[in-house]
Amino acid sequence: MGSKGPIYSGMPAVDLGTEGWEKPWSGTNGGSCVEAKRLPDGSVAFRQSTDPDGPALVYTRDEMISFLEGAKSGQADFLVA
Repeated sequence: MGSKGPIYSGMPAVDLGTEGWEKPWSGTNGGSCVEAKRLPDGSVAFRQSTDPDGPALVYTRDEMISFLEGAKSGQADFLVA
């Protein structure tokens, strides 16, 4: 994986390695996308595609399940209203 120590939210994304980052969705925003990477423990890291060496936000599997279920049910619609 490439991590040089404990994995935590805010760590440099480059410390999570360069392989395995994907753009699960993209829009017409000129290539500025969020990239995601599934980590061996089931957690998920996100980084900004235009700043691949910047900080990664890391969420546990349970946090991702809660977010995705909430987004699917419309609970996050206020973010783009």
